[in-house]
Amino acid sequence: MASYFDEHDCEPLHSEQDARTNMLLELARSLFNRMDFEDLGLVVDWDHHLPPPAAKTAVENLPRTVIRGSQAELKCPVCLLEFEEEETAIEMPCHHLFHSNCILPWLSKTNSCPLCRHELPTDDDTYEEYRRDKARKQQQKHRLENLHGAMYT
Repeated sequence: MASYFDEHDCEPLHSEQDARTNMLLELARSLFNRMDFEDLGLVVDWDHHLPPPAAKTAVENLPRTVIRGSQAELKCPVCLLEFEEEETAIEMPCHHLFHSNCILPWLSKTNSCPLCRHELPTDDDTYEEYRRDKARKQQQKHRLENLHGAMYT
């Protein structure tokens, strides 16, 4: 039976070289765990990536609305067909109505309303952290603008 090193056409590391490699890996792990990635520009910039799909639980919990009366004149913004009376439509949190056959494929690809971009929660923890960070920055910017405006009133 051939040895691992013969099979993979490689040489075993010498113990001194192996110790240095392990120290470098440990240093890299240590730096990685303590580093501020935002300062390094390594934070995932979702502005240049597609958002993830909406969370399955969020989609399942969207209210279903039975179309009645004057709502029958409304059109689904995706397919542009009018809703039928007594038809069931899916209502987004922003109150836009859609045929289920129109909105469900959309939400399986992205987490927002196709009309106003109101976002639903996702199952992607990284994206959710990005959203929270973006909201915090927006609040901070708003507070600074209010503070600046209050100085001159």
